[in-house]
Amino acid sequence: MSSEAPESRDKQPEAVSPPASGSTPPSHSVHIKFKFLEQLKRRNVVRVAILYVVVCYLILEPFGLLVHVLALPEWIGRTVVVLMAVGFPAVLLFAWVYEITPEGLKQTVEVDPQRSIRKLTGQRLNRAIVAVMAVALAYFVVDKFWLSKHATTEQPAAPVASVAPGPTSTAMAVSDKSIAVLPFVDMSEKRDQEYFSDGLSEELIDHLTRAKDLKVIARTSSFSFKGKNEDVRAIASKLGVAHLLEGSVRKSGATLRITAQLIRAADGTHLWSQTYDRSLADIFKVQDEIAGTVAQALHAALNTGIAGAHEAPSVEAHNLLLQGNFFLDRTTKRDTEKALSLYQQAIELDPNYALVWVKLASANMSQAGNGWVPIVEATARARDYLTRALKIDPNLPSAHSELGWLYLSFDWNWKAAKAEYDLARKLDPNDDNAEETIAWIDAIRYGRLEITITLAQQHMLRDPLDTAMLGQLGFALYAAGRRSEAEVVWRKLEELNPNYAGGHAWWAIAQVLMGRNTEALATVGKETDEAWRLSASPVVYWALGRRTESDAALNELERKYAAGSAYNIAEMHAYRGEVGPAFDWLARAYRQRDGGMQYLAIDPLLSGLHADRRWRPLLVKMNLAD
Repeated sequence: MSSEAPESRDKQPEAVSPPASGSTPPSHSVHIKFKFLEQLKRRNVVRVAILYVVVCYLILEPFGLLVHVLALPEWIGRTVVVLMAVGFPAVLLFAWVYEITPEGLKQTVEVDPQRSIRKLTGQRLNRAIVAVMAVALAYFVVDKFWLSKHATTEQPAAPVASVAPGPTSTAMAVSDKSIAVLPFVDMSEKRDQEYFSDGLSEELIDHLTRAKDLKVIARTSSFSFKGKNEDVRAIASKLGVAHLLEGSVRKSGATLRITAQLIRAADGTHLWSQTYDRSLADIFKVQDEIAGTVAQALHAALNTGIAGAHEAPSVEAHNLLLQGNFFLDRTTKRDTEKALSLYQQAIELDPNYALVWVKLASANMSQAGNGWVPIVEATARARDYLTRALKIDPNLPSAHSELGWLYLSFDWNWKAAKAEYDLARKLDPNDDNAEETIAWIDAIRYGRLEITITLAQQHMLRDPLDTAMLGQLGFALYAAGRRSEAEVVWRKLEELNPNYAGGHAWWAIAQVLMGRNTEALATVGKETDEAWRLSASPVVYWALGRRTESDAALNELERKYAAGSAYNIAEMHAYRGEVGPAFDWLARAYRQRDGGMQYLAIDPLLSGLHADRRWRPLLVKMNLAD
């Protein structure tokens, strides 16, 4: 080293000495570096790397398209990418260690340099790289200037394609046997028959969906164009259908005039038009007649008979049912109460109208699920109403679906819920909600969220503007930890229905869990439902360090909504690290049959309770663990 001195004065250094030892390592380092790079080049490692990357590109591009077209699970694509990434260093190591010789594959260190053919191998690799890159460039040009434009022109994607990630977001070809029933326009003099025209549109949708070979867009998507003066081709493109049915209703006294027209979306041609003048008492016959005529125009063999239907209800009761549906779909506390009042009037007029009993049950469960009324009382009423409906019509699909929801959300009887949804699906094979709910049961019991996410995304392709399903999809993505994707869904939900109860509350909580607390405060302020707003504000304020405001919001939630939101209160305490109060409120939620308890095993806000000794016994009690 440079600090060493001669051992004695007799030993003098030579006249020409090498550089000081302290300067030697850099020279060796440079030499080693150059030697290493030369070896990389000589052993064709760089050529192999380039060839590997280009071949992977050529495989992944068409493979990604195949995954989308065949609707393969998302994990398949991810697995292929991971395998290719793992294979890259393995291939490079192989190229470094081994060499191709006339006698076959040998380790490089064993090959006589005089007999090496690595230069010839390098030339072959060069030719392979040029050929593969030419193919890659050709594919890129074709995809850029033909495939993508062709897909855009001939396969319009559903509006939710940007919302629902994964294989189900692929654009689908428009079938000639596809139709959307737009809301019929109320042309009455007083403009007071909107509920009636909406109800007629819903009945037509119900009739047409019974044809197995006909794609019919669901009500939620069709009705999103209500009151909008959009071009029919634009509407059809957004909904992915070839035909539109539109019309009007004009009521004068006891006389009804219904005008309906079938439009081919491609060129706006009116394929068929008809006007019906009928007595109001013949409304059910008119509905069947319109549905049958439209089906004939579409060359689709429809059976317009209503499965499980009994003697037609009174016209007055049916009118009240339609009015009730109009308000129930708004999903606000006041409108739900108004819907209940209208359903009660319908039952007084026609106690044997089974569908009204079902809607009464649905409205009560909506009140219970949103924390607007005491849960035990509302679910007891719903149970009684469904019993009455099934006594009148044991084969009414909607009655079995609602009973399944009661078993699922408030009884936590997973087996009974599945049985009811299975029966509903058998009675009405076109009801895809039954399949999705069955998958949801597996998701909350076994954590199989990916399955329910996939089914929800597929549903959104068929019904791209269904806000209820958007809400469920957003929560499923949130619970699965895919919160940025959930946020995209909630943004779409805000666009379609800014007053959706709970939408902004869950969005704000997701933002907190992503560390975006300031944005969460703005989001929770948009929540229009007080119970839901208070069910998220304590978390947002706590994350911002504003403990006093968090306490105040939580105290208000407990004071106002303890009878309907015990589970939400438990979530707030759990996030704040208050384990004891969280378990106390969960116990209360269990006693009150709080619908939130179904989310117990998948709720991210309760993760702080998992290590507590009380957690697993609670899961077992809920039949969510063995």
